[in-house]
Amino acid sequence: MRAERTERPGATAHPGTTERPEATAHPGTTARSASARRFAGALCGALGEVVPTTAPAVAVAPLGVCDAYTPTATASAEQDAVPVHLYGRQVLVGPWPTEGGAAGCGTCLARRWQGVRSVPLREGLELGSGTRSVGDWPYATPFAATAVAALLACLDDAEPDPGPYPRVHLLDLDAMTVRSHPLVPDPECPVCGAPGPDTAEGAVYVPQPAPKYRPGAFRMRRIEDYRLPVDAFANPHWGALGPSVICDVASTTTSATVGCFSTRSGEYLRETFWGGHAGTYAHSQRIGILEGLERYAGMRARAKATRLTASLHGLGPDAVDPRETGLYSEEFHRANPRVRPFTPDREIPWVWGWSLRDAKPRPVPEILAYYHAPGLENRFVQESSNGCASGGSTEEAVYFGLMEVVERDAFLLAWYGQVPLREIDPATSTRPATRYMVDRLAMYGYRARFFDNRIGFPVPVVTAVAERFDGGAGRMCFGAGAGLDPESALDSALCEIATDSVNLVGRTRRDEPRLRAMAADFDQVTTLHDHPLVYGVPEMGRHADFLLRQEDPRRLLAVADLVWPDADGSLAAPDLREDLLRAVGAVTAAGYDVVVVDQTLPEQRAVGLHTVKVLVPGLVPIDFGWSRQRARRMPRMRTVLGATGLNPAPHPFP
Repeated sequence: MRAERTERPGATAHPGTTERPEATAHPGTTARSASARRFAGALCGALGEVVPTTAPAVAVAPLGVCDAYTPTATASAEQDAVPVHLYGRQVLVGPWPTEGGAAGCGTCLARRWQGVRSVPLREGLELGSGTRSVGDWPYATPFAATAVAALLACLDDAEPDPGPYPRVHLLDLDAMTVRSHPLVPDPECPVCGAPGPDTAEGAVYVPQPAPKYRPGAFRMRRIEDYRLPVDAFANPHWGALGPSVICDVASTTTSATVGCFSTRSGEYLRETFWGGHAGTYAHSQRIGILEGLERYAGMRARAKATRLTASLHGLGPDAVDPRETGLYSEEFHRANPRVRPFTPDREIPWVWGWSLRDAKPRPVPEILAYYHAPGLENRFVQESSNGCASGGSTEEAVYFGLMEVVERDAFLLAWYGQVPLREIDPATSTRPATRYMVDRLAMYGYRARFFDNRIGFPVPVVTAVAERFDGGAGRMCFGAGAGLDPESALDSALCEIATDSVNLVGRTRRDEPRLRAMAADFDQVTTLHDHPLVYGVPEMGRHADFLLRQEDPRRLLAVADLVWPDADGSLAAPDLREDLLRAVGAVTAAGYDVVVVDQTLPEQRAVGLHTVKVLVPGLVPIDFGWSRQRARRMPRMRTVLGATGLNPAPHPFP
């Protein structure tokens, strides 16, 4: 609902038209403030002409003056007035205030707007002393005031938007065009954000019925059924997940899409990429948005106020012990003195998770639950998004998070343990699309091979490899998938190699000197992307000979040979909760706990999504950067496989 209109008293200045006070008096800010005040007065007069009896209260403020991420860059006037923001030739109108103070306000808009600005502007706002005005705002004309007033009048009479998020309109004063996109509220907004406390009671989770939308699926609804406005998350004005989503029209296999958002971590902006690779760009866009939201939620606790700081010794045996999830070597800490090693008596931040094995809350180190939690001094490892997953219910999210943890554990055990996995014949797949994609990869010079990667658990896990027939540049790439349906697990692994392989030749050739240097010195493998790309160098192929060049290969498996039937002989149940409990039972029967941390953001709940982090202490974690490989030091690497001589090369997981 819209706020009540304010009666305009004759021809006097409209009392609801205000200019938001600046947070700090940066040099050059005065001119912008004066321009905003003059335009606010002109807009007041124009509103009196366009809406002679009543008019909405407005608050006029310039954008790009100071850092919107600081709490002092807010104003209470925003809560009962329509924000009008000025920047260059653009006027941003909205979001409309709501009764009850629902999330989504002018401060959210300013923060989202700043999040998609160029790096130089963000650096100036966030690390510098703000920006300077070179003169008065040149668009402060009577015509511009009338145009904005007319837009406000139209919006005031319009029906409320039925979507999950409020809308904001952008008036271009050069082109005289109006654009509109939903505004995703910022969960960390100091005005309308309402983070709840992180408590042991709030971590309680009892799996509920989760009926599947069709037999054979592992989702409660189709991705098309979510109210997921793509332009709310990817638009160049206030996109919550970045300025755009790019369609990879050069891809000859899948209709891949990619987007990127930046989050400040200390003195630098950290880029986080997201994307989808499905059969159509529309489907890939929606998959990408879900992945982007999942990564945004998993980076830090935006919806919770985490306040538990303690030592492992102080919390006792219920706390998740970081020594069970893996730690770096002493050599790493000597080379990186800023990363302090973990000790049981060191006080660190914790969040609350829920043990599915023991049905009780367990404290989890915050850096293991949120992989870019603020406070560099608190980090003893750099966790990844492994185990983070989203779904239409908590059960769905936990299922896919657990599948990911099992998949990465199995992949790393096989790679570093140099296990000669048994090969799967893709011609036995019952899915025509799978067989067609294998043939399509062959057209582009790649042989798609698949391997049964079940190690330690009965859950089907498939590792896929695309290797060049000619053994040249773009030598090989890897993928993996896990799930109760082996056809789905194989399809997930195939989708990864189908997207990556066709681009690998060009990427290898463009970056060949750097990649060859990595192949000669693994210490130069430092980032996530380095791991798969270095295997574009032909000489790196020898490190996969244990898998691809087996001396005594066994008979090929059929895809159906990987099936793990339930007690009734079925592949899966009609209810996802039953599948989840069966998978959890397999993991706990081997002596491991399954701990769930709810990461769900308010903007995800608004569209029916849930996001979790699934942690299984003791399973092999995945790391990126040769010096950070916890997997090689994990007891499981030796107790499960009895491995003594480990693969000397970094893993190739993408």
